[in-house]
Amino acid sequence: MVASYIDFGIKANRELFDITNQAQVLEVVKKIQPKVILHLAAKTGLLQCEENPAETYLVNSAGTYNIALAAKMVGAKMIYVSTDAVFSNSNSPHNVDDKAFPGNIYGHSKYLGELAVKGLSNNNIIVRISWVFGGGKEKDKRFVGKFISQIDQPEGKMVNDQFSSPTYARDFANALKDLVLEDEKGIFHIVNSGTASRYDMAVVIAETLHKDAKILPVSASAFGLESWQKSSGGLVSSVKLRPWREALKEYLETEWI
Repeated sequence: MVASYIDFGIKANRELFDITNQAQVLEVVKKIQPKVILHLAAKTGLLQCEENPAETYLVNSAGTYNIALAAKMVGAKMIYVSTDAVFSNSNSPHNVDDKAFPGNIYGHSKYLGELAVKGLSNNNIIVRISWVFGGGKEKDKRFVGKFISQIDQPEGKMVNDQFSSPTYARDFANALKDLVLEDEKGIFHIVNSGTASRYDMAVVIAETLHKDAKILPVSASAFGLESWQKSSGGLVSSVKLRPWREALKEYLETEWI
């Protein structure tokens, strides 16, 4: 979804190289000689990651190491998109300097990726994102897209006591581009301002799309969520972005209506 809004550079896909194949990654990067590598590829989905830990670590940890190694080889700046899942369940947003303590395999695999990037070179940007939405009707396979596909059902239940930082991938991509152009280094959080529950987001979606949807707020306990399924509490953004409600409304009005 983030790549939908990246308007610079060569977009490398699986046909160009497999990030888990170190020799292939090094060969292709050596040939291209990039100045910056933006690493977006990842295995996501908490349940899928819990059920497939070996593949998750191969892609998110070893794959990230391979990209970082290639970046070091050609002297390129490495930009790694990480996640709020490097933090465990919390009631409040996390700052950049808060100690990471992942509560699930996805978060742990991404945190190992962070360590690989930092361990290989100082010429890097690690940027964490949370509850990303974007990509429009064709590419949005996460919460917003899934909810819209079910919005006409008689009744929907949404968790209202777990919070994070909804983030429009377009806003994220623009802020990330600024960090690259300013030659920044280090760890950053890039999220739209404010926190929300899935219930809060569902209400905004229904209102914006003019749908008379019946959405019931329920606690996480009603779904029997395991601790590894619960949200991080969100992130305190390192850059100033507009409120998530404004961003979500614009996304729906420009890419869904």
